[in-house]
This record gives sequence, C-alpha cells and structure tokens, in this order.
Amino acid sequence: METDRRPTTDLPAKDPTIRVIPMPADANHTGDIFGGWIMAQVDLAGAVPAMREAKGRVATVAVNSFAFKQPVFVGDIVSLYAQVVRVGRTSITVSVEVYAQHRSTIDAAVKVTEAVLTYVAVDENRRPRVVSAQQ
Repeated sequence: METDRRPTTDLPAKDPTIRVIPMPADANHTGDIFGGWIMAQVDLAGAVPAMREAKGRVATVAVNSFAFKQPVFVGDIVSLYAQVVRVGRTSITVSVEVYAQHRSTIDAAVKVTEAVLTYVAVDENRRPRVVSAQQ
C-alpha cells in the first residue's frame, strides 16, 4: 500500500482560488508532477485576484520568488490559495501557496509550493494601464 511520508498540516481556513488533480500526463516516469505544470497552475491562480483587483485583463511580468518544498504526485488534490499583497500604479503583486492532499491521507495536507508573482494591468492593446481604471 502506498503511503505519503510528507509532513502534514491543515489547509488554510478559506476557499482555494483553484483546486485541481494532476494526471499521469503531468508527471515524469516515476509519478512526480513536473515543476512546470505546478508553475502554470500557480500563474493561473495568481491571475485570479490580480484580474479582480485590476478589474480586467492582466499579464504576468515577474516571478519574484518560487520555492518547491515537497513533491506533488499523480492523483494528489492540489489546492492553490492566492491573495494580493501589493498594488502599485499598474502592477499587482500576488502571493500563492500550494497544498497537496494525497488520496490515501485526504484529511491531511502538505504545503508543496509558495510563490510571489507580479502582474501588470493591461488595456485592449496589451499596454500597461492604471490599476484603478476600468477596462
């Protein structure tokens, strides 16, 4: 029987921005999820509060920090929590925390990744615009 030996914690007491289950196509031959797949999910999750704050379209301009803490496996339930941590004139900085729940220990979560990304609010021509301006 497969067991999960990663250190566990509780999920944050709020709804995740995104929740997804990685599939075999997202993993290497040993079942570890590709870091690039996780990075893509983090970018999607971070964009959600950035778009809300910008009241429209945003573009990723920087990955300020990104740390992989634990592996993610095929079949894990991956929950991503994103929140705005700074708003500039045209930019929005978002913190994203990622937790995984293994199918055999569904009541326990593991913090697997944390990242900080910066987005810029853009207009219909993909040019930076003031965050508070409606698109």
